[in-house]
Amino acid sequence: MKKIAVIGAGTMGNGIAHTFAQNGCKVSLIDISEDSLKHGMRTIESNLNRMVEREKISLEQKQSTLENITTFDTLTHGVADVDLVIEAATENVEIKMKLFSQLDEVCEDHVILATNTSSISITKIAAATKRAKQVIGMHFMNPVPVMKLVEVIRGLETSDEVTQKVMQCAKDLQKIPVEVQDYPGFVANRILMPMINEAIYALHEGVAGVSEIDAVMQLGMAHPMGPLHLADFIGLDVCLSILQVLQDGFGQSKYAPCPLLVNMVAAGKLGVKTGEGFYDYSEGMKSKKLSRQFVK
Repeated sequence: MKKIAVIGAGTMGNGIAHTFAQNGCKVSLIDISEDSLKHGMRTIESNLNRMVEREKISLEQKQSTLENITTFDTLTHGVADVDLVIEAATENVEIKMKLFSQLDEVCEDHVILATNTSSISITKIAAATKRAKQVIGMHFMNPVPVMKLVEVIRGLETSDEVTQKVMQCAKDLQKIPVEVQDYPGFVANRILMPMINEAIYALHEGVAGVSEIDAVMQLGMAHPMGPLHLADFIGLDVCLSILQVLQDGFGQSKYAPCPLLVNMVAAGKLGVKTGEGFYDYSEGMKSKKLSRQFVK
């Protein structure tokens, strides 16, 4: 699969585009927002510059990576002549189903349609198309250029051939693919999100403060990042959305989002992307400090 399209120029989308382009693929990066496309390309160039500074890639590799990416603001032109489409739009089932219905109409018959969803049913998304055998989950981890894991999720009708192609595609990107079945949250978020939610409950109930909870998990469990800091990094709105998918999918109260999480999302405190969550990032990621609302 040497020519691919990525839908969505946000954090995950530009990371996926970067990764494919760096590995020699021609990439169409598609977003309805011209500003998002410009921001996505700036992010890719900034990340490549860091890699050059650390001598992980050469200036020539940086330039060829950028040259491998073309931006589009319409689906029809962006998906022309591709072998694989990876959707990395907002984690919203209605948006994804509408997109896949449109992709089914405009993509050639052989094209594999993948979604980077972190929790939504692949089978449900595939039902919006007439090519359910060619719909699959390809869940990259953030930051995409760095993290090795790709969860490859089979829908109810995903074919063996398509699964094998996508597994090999991930290996060609120097990633490690893990095949999982189509259940809410798959494996990564079915385990990760309840842990994050429990950390937020511990804060909500006054068991310990933000930095104390994160310190316990970092120093005691050898986690590279505490659960509340990680929640900020993922986006509190994304965490809430995934927990809601888990609760709806399994019908179990153990997945119910903590009221504190619900309130923070309602207040627009979504973590790194808004400059404030459990920590304050108003001066940038490297200067995080305890958010004002959690200062004792």
